[in-house]
Amino acid sequence: MSLDVMIIVLFSAVLHASWNALVRASLSKYHDTVLIVLGAGVWSLFFLPLVPFPTIESLPYLTVSVLIHVVYFSLVALSYRSGELSLVYPLMRGSAPVMSMIAAAILIKEYPSPGGWVGVLLISCGVIGLAGDSLRFGTFQLTSVLFALANACVIVAYTLVDGQGVRLSGHALSYTGWMFIGTGLLLLALSSAGRGREMLKCIKTGWHRGLLGGGLSLASYSLVLWAMTHAPIALIAALRETSVVFAAIIAASLLKEPITRLRYASIFTVAVGAITMKVF
Repeated sequence: MSLDVMIIVLFSAVLHASWNALVRASLSKYHDTVLIVLGAGVWSLFFLPLVPFPTIESLPYLTVSVLIHVVYFSLVALSYRSGELSLVYPLMRGSAPVMSMIAAAILIKEYPSPGGWVGVLLISCGVIGLAGDSLRFGTFQLTSVLFALANACVIVAYTLVDGQGVRLSGHALSYTGWMFIGTGLLLLALSSAGRGREMLKCIKTGWHRGLLGGGLSLASYSLVLWAMTHAPIALIAALRETSVVFAAIIAASLLKEPITRLRYASIFTVAVGAITMKVF
C-alpha cells in the first residue's frame, strides 16, 4: 500500500467517526440519520452528471448494497439512542472482522491463521474491557450493544458486496453516489410512512446537519472505495479500523463522554486486534 493511499484511508476513518458523532449528539437519532443519508445523496447530484453511470455488471451489487445500507443506517440510529459513542462505535467496527471470520469458517470452511486467532483474542479482550467499564459506571445498555453487534454483521455484508461492486462499476464515485441516492430515497419513504409531516418538519429544521453529515459520510465512503481499487481490500479494511481510535478522541473532546484509561486501552486493543486479523 502506497503512502498516499494510506493517508487517504486514515482521513476516511476520521470522517467516518465524525459523522457517527453527529448522530450520537443528535436529539432525534433516526431522523437525523435519514437526513445525513439524504444529504449525501444531495451532494452526489453535483458530481454524478460528470462521471459515467455504473456498468451493468455492477448494478446487482449496487441494488443489494442499497438494501444492506438501509439496514445499516437504521441500526446505527438505534445503537446510539442510549449507547455512548466510545462504546457502540468500537463494538460495531471492531466486531465486524470477528463476524467475517466466523462466516468464512461456517460457509466456506476457511479457518483463521495464527494471526487471525491473535486478532480474535485481542478484540475479545477489548470488548470485555469496554463492557466491564460501562457496567462499572452504570452506562451499559444491553439493547445498544445488541444493535451494535448486529450492525457488525451488516458491515461485513456491505464490505464484501461493495468491494466487488465498485471494482465492476468502472468508477468509485459513481457507484457510491448512486448508492447514497438509492439508500436515502428508500429511508425517506420508510420514515415518512404514516409520519410524513414529522419527517418534513425535521427536514426544514435540520437540513444543515444533514448536509454536513452527508458530506462527511459521502467523502468517507468514496475515499475508502477508491482506495479499494488501488490496494487489497483486506489491507484497506484493516487500516480503516483505526476509526475506533479517532471516535474515542472525538467522544472525549467534543461529546464530553467520560473515558477512563481502561476504556482507552480497550478501544486501542480492539483496533489492534482488527488490524491484526486482516493483515496477518
